Amino acid sequence: MTKKLKLALPKGSLEEATYVLMRKAGFNTSVSNRSYFPSVDDPELEVVLYRPQEMSRYVEDGVVDCGITGHDWVVENSSKVLELCELSYSKRTRNPVRWVLAVHEDSSFQKPQDLEGKKIATELVNVTKDYLKKKKIQAEVEFSWGATEVKPPNLADAIVEATETGSSLRANRLRIIDTVLVSTTQLIANQKSYADAWKRAKIDNFVLLLKGAILAQDKVGLKMNVAKRDLPKVLKILPALKTPTISNLSDEGWYDVETIIDEVVVRELIPELKKAGAHGIIEYPLNKVIP
Repeated sequence: MTKKLKLALPKGSLEEATYVLMRKAGFNTSVSNRSYFPSVDDPELEVVLYRPQEMSRYVEDGVVDCGITGHDWVVENSSKVLELCELSYSKRTRNPVRWVLAVHEDSSFQKPQDLEGKKIATELVNVTKDYLKKKKIQAEVEFSWGATEVKPPNLADAIVEATETGSSLRANRLRIIDTVLVSTTQLIANQKSYADAWKRAKIDNFVLLLKGAILAQDKVGLKMNVAKRDLPKVLKILPALKTPTISNLSDEGWYDVETIIDEVVVRELIPELKKAGAHGIIEYPLNKVIP
């Protein structure tokens, strides 16, 4: 009987970005619209979709061995799980998510202490209460079922809401007055599962491939042919993770040069490389980069 690692993936806004990451890591994953059980081309993986808000509790209880969720929900649920690695990807940017304390732009509130005795709406209730306790602020914290940004000033005096870019807050005429928590996406594991030798090796390999896929997101491969006389000029232009790979070609006095670079600089580098004497320049996408 094939051993299985039970893996939970996030259902909702991060779902599609997670499938893309899984494919780049080498795991072809797909799911029908109404199913919570994606198929994956690894017989040793059993995959299920959970809402990120609940996932850490299921991992802690051993319903699944590991899962991808935000650090914010691990803290919110006070879950005793292992946070094995940070996965810097999201639905919009790869910036950390900030849970911020925000008020209506026309309000008189300028600092957290101004909310003494006021009402704050949020989905992150426990974290918000801990934040207020540390600040020694007495305020009512109300759970928000959604559409939290529209609540100030009529339904709440302030909100604690997650943001990556701040665009939704600005669109709803909200002003940030403090940051409550900074959160990144994490691969979390059940403590007992990670103590099992087979599961630990499987999880560690999975983490290695995911991190390799994330590292490759902003990078491309670049290869070219370079004459011996032009090699010093070309190498001076090229950045690399370490150093470019240089191989002899069958034509004497010519080399194949290959490297990995940040995609954002390619459009500037290629004309420079051409001027420096590079020929047959090829740019290609990467799925994984393993340092």
